[in-house]
Amino acid sequence: MAQEPGSEPLVRRGEETSRGPTELSDLATLKALAHPRRQRMLQHLTVHGPATSATLARALGLNTGATSYHLRELARYRFVEEVDRPAEAGGHGRERWWRAVPGDRRFPPRSRQSPEMRLVMDELNHHAYAADLELFEQMQMQMQMQMQAQAQRQLRTRGVDGEVGEADPWVDAFPYSRGSIRLTLPELRAFFEEYIALLNRYKRPEADTPPGARTVLTRFLAFPAPDAVPDTAPENRPAPHDRPGSEPS
Repeated sequence: MAQEPGSEPLVRRGEETSRGPTELSDLATLKALAHPRRQRMLQHLTVHGPATSATLARALGLNTGATSYHLRELARYRFVEEVDRPAEAGGHGRERWWRAVPGDRRFPPRSRQSPEMRLVMDELNHHAYAADLELFEQMQMQMQMQMQAQAQRQLRTRGVDGEVGEADPWVDAFPYSRGSIRLTLPELRAFFEEYIALLNRYKRPEADTPPGARTVLTRFLAFPAPDAVPDTAPENRPAPHDRPGSEPS
C-alpha cells in the first residue's frame, strides 16, 4: 500500500514533491494512524484543507476535547502539523489550525509484518476502504442532486427565455477503469512506482494551482488474481437429485 489516508493533499507553499518514500514500520505509529476517529479527521483535512479542533468536532460529530487529543497524537507522529490561521478564516487568533502533512508514506510488505502488525494493517485498510466508498457515494449523490435541481430550474425558466443552462462540467469527473495484465513481481513494483511518479507530476504548490481546480481523490489498488479452484473429484461431488416426482432422500 503506497500512501495512507491523509497523504494526498496538494503540496503547499513550495514544498517539494520529489521527497523519497518513508516506510512506516513502527507498530506504535501504525496504531496511532489506524484509530478510526483519526482516520476520519485525516480524511476531512485532506478533502477540505486546514481546520481547527472545533471545526473537526462539528463536522464529525465529536467533542472538541476528543478532536484536540487526536490531533496532538497525530502531530506526535507527524501526520498533521500546525499552520498559520488562513487569511479568509473567521474566528479569533487564538485558534490552532492544523493540516495533514503530505508525503509518500508506505507500509512494510506483508511478508515482513509481524502478526500484530498485520492485525493493525487489516484494521487500517478496512476503515480506509469503507471511507473511500462512502466518499465516492456521497459525491455521486451530490452530483445527482445538482443535476435534478438544474433540470427543475430549466423547466421553470425555459418558458421565459427559451434557454437551457449549462450543466456543471464536474458531473462527468468520474473516470473509472478496470483491467487485468500479466506481470512478474518486479514488473508490478515498477508499474506501481510509475503510478506514484505520475501522481507526483500533477502535485504543485497552492500558488501554482489554476483557477477552477478541485481536490481530486485518487486511489490505486492492484492484487494478483486468486488461483483457480480445482474441479471437485467425482467421488466427492454431491449426489444428483432423484428423478422428478420422487421424494428427496
